[in-house]
Amino acid sequence: MSKSGKNIISRTAIVGVAVVVLAAVIGGIILLDSPAQERLRRLDERRVDDLHQLAYGVDIYWTREGHLPASLAELSEEERIVRDLADPATGQPYEYRVLGDKTFELCAVFTRDSGTGGRDIPDRSFWLHGPGRQCFQLTPMDVGRVIDR
Repeated sequence: MSKSGKNIISRTAIVGVAVVVLAAVIGGIILLDSPAQERLRRLDERRVDDLHQLAYGVDIYWTREGHLPASLAELSEEERIVRDLADPATGQPYEYRVLGDKTFELCAVFTRDSGTGGRDIPDRSFWLHGPGRQCFQLTPMDVGRVIDR
């Protein structure tokens, strides 16, 4: 084979490898979220974590007091119950509303659809949400023996 024939094969191989690498990079970009989208996903996950903790705080309050707190402000007066009462991005307080003697609602504004689930919160499917304002109706649970203040 002549020297020019080998050069053509070499160039063809290099171009082929470059095309494969470029396709892999483009495919990876398409499959992975951008950093901005990943940040929004993490913020929504944090909102779900916060709502879950608020719900548990209401459960503790319910167990101690025998009734639902009238507001998040009342819940926050309890020592060691609740840490995050506000949205991590906007600073706006989460919404809490008593619907009945044994029913309450927690609401937050999400930026993305949660898809099919997430990390390690029990019954994560309960917290699935779409974008925008979403509310979750809950019933307080007796958490058993709760350490007194």
